[in-house]
Amino acid sequence: MTHHRETRAVRMPVPEPPRGTPVAVPLYQSAIFGFADPESLAGAMNGPEGDFAYSGYANPTVRALEDALTGLEGGAATLATSSGMAATSAVLHSRLRAGDHVVAQRALYGGTFAALRDLTDSWGVEVTYVGGDDPAELRNALRPETRLLWLETIANPTGFVADLPALAAEATAAGVTTVVDNTFATPLLCRPLEHGADIVVHSATKYLGGHHDVVGGLAVFADPDEYRRTWVRAIGLGVVADPFAAWLLLRGLKTLPLRVTRQCASAALLAERLAGHPAVAAVHYPGLPGHGSHQRARRVLDGGYGGTVAFDLAVPGAAHDFLKRLELVLNAGSLGGTETVAMHPATTSHRHLDAESLRAAGVGREQVRVALGIEHPEDLWADVEQALRAG
Repeated sequence: MTHHRETRAVRMPVPEPPRGTPVAVPLYQSAIFGFADPESLAGAMNGPEGDFAYSGYANPTVRALEDALTGLEGGAATLATSSGMAATSAVLHSRLRAGDHVVAQRALYGGTFAALRDLTDSWGVEVTYVGGDDPAELRNALRPETRLLWLETIANPTGFVADLPALAAEATAAGVTTVVDNTFATPLLCRPLEHGADIVVHSATKYLGGHHDVVGGLAVFADPDEYRRTWVRAIGLGVVADPFAAWLLLRGLKTLPLRVTRQCASAALLAERLAGHPAVAAVHYPGLPGHGSHQRARRVLDGGYGGTVAFDLAVPGAAHDFLKRLELVLNAGSLGGTETVAMHPATTSHRHLDAESLRAAGVGREQVRVALGIEHPEDLWADVEQALRAG
């Protein structure tokens, strides 16, 4: 059939897949996919499995990212979302109802703390905070209405490492789902599902993307039924990942081992030197033998202690002045990218917490967090040292 120019301009031919296999995952920047008949379209829109119909439900590029994380974490299925907090929200909202109870560790990311507080204020979900290193404390905190245990592999920003195997075992015995935020560790340093966790969440914006140019989140599931349940909630919330964001994250994953190895080495060097500096009162890095989580970190982590260091300055009021004197290190939020960034957690990532909650989480007013990039470590130390010396 011959069509008018206007129709031909719209209905241009779509090329067939090449005979050779692309090395890079193709970007399927298409919102919809056509089918030969209505039955096939209806079947494709019935769930996350099978053919792709609408990128608001599933997309080939997004699926490639999900499959990659499923393999890295050793899970059954993965849901990619528009941000780390979108992954967190999808998991929370798919499992909690009014009157339910959550147990979470005290050393918790501020955004997660805010999400839990909102569930308390809006829906009456009760939250009990525990240390994260004592199975007996968790056992005493559990109730018949407890639905979730929320942990972090390496806590933001203090480097606290929870006793994942022991706590997950307690939760499993009580029929409680264990969720672990593995953002700071990445699957290279820890795979929480191997320690008994049920769900792992990531802010893929951080180490997985690794270039400070994309926002995304991921939730990895040990049980495919739990994945489908969360997928349904994510569709309702409208928080699924964008194909281009997924493509950028796939590109970032290719260099994840190289970047994390360098970042962990630079963080260890910085932590050791900061620990001996007179302007520093305390260093929070699980790789240091004197850190309270060091022995647990040796058991739980594999291949490094993370690429982020927090430290408390000795002089009151010195944190902001120190940050202003940095020249190479950027004053910026987020972490895990190629550039080294520093921030003041009490007024940024943990601004949601009141004074009592900050103390419980181990976040002090003179605390600075430095997330290492991939620059030469001696250049980074020179910048940090001059900022300390100038004070």
